[in-house]
Amino acid sequence: MCLLLIMVLSFSHVATPSYAQSSSAPVLIRDTEIEEVFKEWAEPLLKEAKIPKDSVNIILVQSNEINAFVAGGANIFFYTGLIKKTDGPEEILGVLAHEIGHIAGGHLIKTRDAMERASYESIVGMVLGIGAAIASGQGGAASAIIQGTQQTALRRFLAHSRINESSADQAAFSYLKGAGITPRGLSSFFDKLKSQELLPSTQQSEYMRTHPITRNRVEAVDVLIAKEPELRDKPLPQAWVRDHARMKAKLIGFINPGQVAWNYDDLDTSVPARYARSIAAYKHNDIDKAIDLLNGLIEQEPNNPYFYELKGQILLEFSRVKESLAPYKRAIELKPDAALIRMAYAHALIESGADQARYKEAAEHLEFALTKERYSSRVHRLLATAYGRLGQENLAKLHLAEEAVLTRRLPYARAQAASVLEKAPQGSREWIKAKDVLVHIENLMQAQASRG
Repeated sequence: MCLLLIMVLSFSHVATPSYAQSSSAPVLIRDTEIEEVFKEWAEPLLKEAKIPKDSVNIILVQSNEINAFVAGGANIFFYTGLIKKTDGPEEILGVLAHEIGHIAGGHLIKTRDAMERASYESIVGMVLGIGAAIASGQGGAASAIIQGTQQTALRRFLAHSRINESSADQAAFSYLKGAGITPRGLSSFFDKLKSQELLPSTQQSEYMRTHPITRNRVEAVDVLIAKEPELRDKPLPQAWVRDHARMKAKLIGFINPGQVAWNYDDLDTSVPARYARSIAAYKHNDIDKAIDLLNGLIEQEPNNPYFYELKGQILLEFSRVKESLAPYKRAIELKPDAALIRMAYAHALIESGADQARYKEAAEHLEFALTKERYSSRVHRLLATAYGRLGQENLAKLHLAEEAVLTRRLPYARAQAASVLEKAPQGSREWIKAKDVLVHIENLMQAQASRG
C-alpha cells in the first residue's frame, strides 16, 4: 500500500502469526515460510508484468472468507480462507496473476475519485487502519476494522467493473503463459465460485462480491486456455506442489487445530500431515507430542529452517527459554536472511537471563532485522529492551520513540526523542537521529491537525 503495508509475520513468539482463535473479523498474520513461497511464485509473474519484484507486498489475512484484493497501491491481500479453498498451487497462481493484472492495469489509480468518495463511508479510514496495524506489527489491531458499514464500504471500493475484471483475466493469462506456468488454475478457481452467482448476495464469498465472475468471463478464460493445450497440461514444479501442501497444513494447524484430525487421517504419514499434527498438539498445549513430532520431521529434513523455527517457538512459549536457543540459532544458520526468525531468536536471548553477551548478540540480530522490517514496532521494542539492559540509555529511548511513532503515540515519542536530544553529545549519531525523529513527529502532528 502507499501506506507501506509491509507485512511482518512469522510463526515465532516474537513475530509469529497472531492467529485469532475464534473471530470472523480479519487479522493480519506473518510467517516467513509462507511469505517466501509467495515471493517465489510471484517473481516470474511480476517479471512478465514488468513490475519490480520488491515493489509489491503480499499480505496474509486470517479469515475464513474467500477473498483476495489489491488496495492502497501495490499490495495484494490474500485471505487464508482462499488459500485453504485451493486444491493446488496453480489456483493460487491464477488468483495472484489476476490481482497483479489489476496492479499493472492501474485499476486502483483510475478509481481514485471513487476512493475519495468512499472515504465518506470510512473506506480510507479502514485502509489506514489496516496500514497502521501492519506498520505497527500489531496484526490483531485490524480485527475490529472491517465490520458493519465499513465492510460494505470496502466492497464498494474494491468492486471492479466488468471491463477491469476481463482486462485482469487477460493480463493474468498472458503473465502465466509468458512465465511458462499452466493457466488452468485461473479457470478451476473461477469454476469453484461460479455457482455462487445463484446465491443471495449475503451468502456469496467476498471474492464474488468484489470480483463478479460472469459466465462470459469464465468462458473467455477457457477459450484462451484451450488454445494452449501443452501449457494447460504442463505440470508445476514438485517443490511448488510440496510447498502448497505444507502451507495449507500449517494454516490448518494454527488456525483450526481441531480440524487436523479430520483433514489428515491416522494412516497419513506425509510431512504435511505430521506438520499439521505437531502444530495442533502445540496449540492444544501438548508440548511433548508437538516436540516429538517435530524432532521426527527434523530428522527427516535436517536442513529445513522452519522446523527448527517452530521448535524454538514452542519451547520459548512454554518457558523453556534456554532450550529454545539452539533450534532458533540453527534456523538462522539455515536461513540467515530471515528477519522474523532473527527477531524471535533475539527475544529468546533477551529472556534467557542476565547475560551481557546475549543482550549484545540480541541487539546485533535485531539491527539486522530492522533493515528489512523498518515498520515493525516489535523490533524497536526489543531493541529498546536490549540496549536498556546493555546500559545504552539513549539508544533505548530512541527505539522507544520509534516504536511510539509507529503506534501513533506521538506525545510519548516526542518526550523520548527530546530526552535523547538533551542528553546525547551534539552532533553524535544519537543526537542526529533524535532530531530526525522529532521533525518527523512534528510533521505527523501538523498533518493530523490539518485533517481535523
